[in-house]
Amino acid sequence: MTPFGLRVRALRAERGITQGEMAKALGVSAAYLSALEHGKRGRPTWSMLQRIIGYLNVIWDDAEDLERLAELSHPKVVLETGTLSPEATAFANRLAEALPLLEAADIAALDTLLQEAAVRGEAAERARRRR
Repeated sequence: MTPFGLRVRALRAERGITQGEMAKALGVSAAYLSALEHGKRGRPTWSMLQRIIGYLNVIWDDAEDLERLAELSHPKVVLETGTLSPEATAFANRLAEALPLLEAADIAALDTLLQEAAVRGEAAERARRRR
């Protein structure tokens, strides 16, 4: 399941909406909606995302959260490391191998570490541009 799919499923449950009802209202099959929620389909198009947001009557911060989750929910991630260091390529391959074996706490810790490193990297890049 993807972060987006998990959130859509939770919003449907909160509102007492079945997959079939929502699919019919969106003009898609229940199978498509199920696949979208379970991460067996790529992230939704922008227009489908807007239809989902409208149907679920999601506003402001919650709508932005759904948009962000959709961006983070592509089930088949491809990393191009050809222009990166050999260490980066090895890391990407180790991550791909190890990810299915990691526990939730390990994933959360690694995610926090990556977010912190990205913030530092962005700050360093801005500083380099100013020079």
